[in-house]
Amino acid sequence: MISVDEALRRVLALAGPVGSEVVPLRAALGRVLAAPALARLTQPPFDAAAMDGYALAAADHVAGAMLRVVGEAGAGHGFAASLQPGEAVRIFTGAPVPAGAEVVVMQEDVARAGDRITLPARIDSRRHIRLRGQDFAEGQALSAPLLLQPRHLGLLAAMNLPEVTVARRPVVAVIATGDELVMPGEEPGPGQIICSNSFTLAAMAEAAGAEARMLPIARDDEAALRQAFALAAGADLIVSSGGASVGDHDLVGKVASDLGMERAFWKVAMRPGKPLMAGRMGKAVMLGLPGNPVSAFVAARLFLLPLLAAMQGLPGAPGPLRARLGNDVAANGERTHYMRARLEPGPDLPMIAPFSEQDSALQRLLTAADALLIRPPGDGPRAAGEVVEYLPL
Repeated sequence: MISVDEALRRVLALAGPVGSEVVPLRAALGRVLAAPALARLTQPPFDAAAMDGYALAAADHVAGAMLRVVGEAGAGHGFAASLQPGEAVRIFTGAPVPAGAEVVVMQEDVARAGDRITLPARIDSRRHIRLRGQDFAEGQALSAPLLLQPRHLGLLAAMNLPEVTVARRPVVAVIATGDELVMPGEEPGPGQIICSNSFTLAAMAEAAGAEARMLPIARDDEAALRQAFALAAGADLIVSSGGASVGDHDLVGKVASDLGMERAFWKVAMRPGKPLMAGRMGKAVMLGLPGNPVSAFVAARLFLLPLLAAMQGLPGAPGPLRARLGNDVAANGERTHYMRARLEPGPDLPMIAPFSEQDSALQRLLTAADALLIRPPGDGPRAAGEVVEYLPL
């Protein structure tokens, strides 16, 4: 067995970025920006009023000064003439500041009578003007790689970019294996259970930016597995669940090797999820996860998600976070243990409490968990209040 850190290093070494494509801005949410996006204009494109009020020259910005209002400037239409000494222009937020004006006085600070305004006895030192280029200048870049969120799309739109270059979505083929599996909605026969891993893994892949292809269940014979791998042709990543252990019916590794898989490793010193393998099959990466639902999820959290991030050009996943134990825990064994746990607010760090039951077949507890408490190999007993590490879910 190899360590989790070594296994992750080998997994990430199996694949590089999958390439890029150009998409309309409206379709870019959740995609990874693959090339710097350069602004096509300067924002604001002119000096603009930051408040409703009156625009005037700096020389006229004097306590008690009386000025004549000679026009108006609003958003989308400016005051065409140049402001002269002793004059002011009624201006609204976002409107271009007229030539000759250097200050906007807020309307609530001004007394107006007809076409005359009187400035207050106490002058505000602020100019209330958004200068040209204050937000960004033409040619300024939004750097890549970057996972695009709604606020980024707003900026890209303001930069006058109708489309952007993003990482291509990695295509992930998901294969569940086992004679015991039937699809949701079917009636399980004697000794059969419902297939849930494919739905979990496909959803995790899609949430991480991939395109998931959920393939039919592969039965426990070599011909069925060969057919499943044939259906996965063209995928960037093949993710199987089940059949990766050492039993007589655990044929995934054998069939994958017969089809040319170059194995990077098999078995990782972790629980749950020890029977895990990875390698390359032609142009695709192969990730063989355990069939146990919780084991498959934990292994996917540790290896599938960082792999998909790397394939889209994103940096490595953030490291573990810290919390304080909410209760005592016993010593850990020789494998890294990822314990399902709940988080609660604490005075300095969150408080984390692992569930008393950690059976890896209990999916319901997984949905109740906020985190995976990390117990390193050989970690001794820990008392409530000690600082530990965890992965958020």
